[in-house]
Amino acid sequence: MAKAVTRHWFRVALASDTAAPRLVAASGEHMGQAIAEATRASDRPWPVAVDHASGDHIPLGESVGKGHVVALGDAAEVGGFRWPPGVLPSLEGAPRVTGARTGWVERPDARLLVIEAQPDAPNLGEAFLSLIERLPSADNLEVRVLDHFEDTGVTDVWLTSRVDAKWILRFLDDHDDELFGHGHVELSIYVRRHKATLRMTEHKTLVWLAEERALEAEITRWLGELGMPPVRELVTVRDAPHFHYRPAGSRDRKKLGEELYRQRLRRVDAVRTRAKPTGDPATRT
Repeated sequence: MAKAVTRHWFRVALASDTAAPRLVAASGEHMGQAIAEATRASDRPWPVAVDHASGDHIPLGESVGKGHVVALGDAAEVGGFRWPPGVLPSLEGAPRVTGARTGWVERPDARLLVIEAQPDAPNLGEAFLSLIERLPSADNLEVRVLDHFEDTGVTDVWLTSRVDAKWILRFLDDHDDELFGHGHVELSIYVRRHKATLRMTEHKTLVWLAEERALEAEITRWLGELGMPPVRELVTVRDAPHFHYRPAGSRDRKKLGEELYRQRLRRVDAVRTRAKPTGDPATRT
């Protein structure tokens, strides 16, 4: 007998270039699937906030089945930024990040050069791949499957052997639909020559961390060429209550691990992390 599929309802705020954001109710086996259903069924093409639906927010008579999207009216104070896939502010948290935009800043750090950049949804993957292509070298790829994926409380660290940029680019291009839009995954590229790391964080920002400033001018110039200018303040989804989600057609945690193993990555660590406070939206998907 086939296992019964459980679907959950979510409220999704959707924005467009031509009208004010609207709120809909959509269902899915997980949050990412519901967001995909909502965007497919609407003339407002991108999501700007999300939350769980319960009680009066779940449409009567439509709580079973696939593909039901129900209009709920206007969505106030949610902004219109095209958040990179994998993370969204909660409906409650969205007013705190209405000033979000693309750009980069240097973060203060006593030991490292830390440059953090925020692309928008259409440019996330292209920007990350373009930066890798421009680096003088790329030696290893690390994939962190984070503790909040399926609430395991464990971060699995997967690492390639010594490879090169060509191998890394090919791997990422083959898995971009799943990995780039996965809010429970972080990707890191190690550049040994410059003691540096290029990271796509769980919040879908791009971060350059280096023990030296040898490539500082190049990194900032490349970010500008990729549509991310310097800004005085970088507002990210991390600045408000938010949710992490995985793409609609992505693998569960076990199958993702199996795929990484097939691609010859090694699980080099399993870090048990302290549970986050109950009620933190970042822990719920």
